[in-house]
Amino acid sequence: MEPTAPPGLDTQILVDLAHARMPFGRYTGSLLLKLPERYLLWFAREGFPKGKLGEQLAMMLEIKTNGLEYLLRPLAPPDRPFRRP
Repeated sequence: MEPTAPPGLDTQILVDLAHARMPFGRYTGSLLLKLPERYLLWFAREGFPKGKLGEQLAMMLEIKTNGLEYLLRPLAPPDRPFRRP
């Protein structure tokens, strides 16, 4: 039997989240999944960016806070090592 997503859950949102990369700042180019929780907490205090990125960062904070990263890891692409600019 094939697993199914809970009703009302758009699995494409999770796939997009697993593939999303940070477009600016200290972690430019890093998968959002790899961002440290403290960085996401900073955004929560200071304000998430507007639009899709802000929604994804807020969602990633919820996922990390609840220890659910393991759900996204199989969906994520292979990550290149992080290098500071």
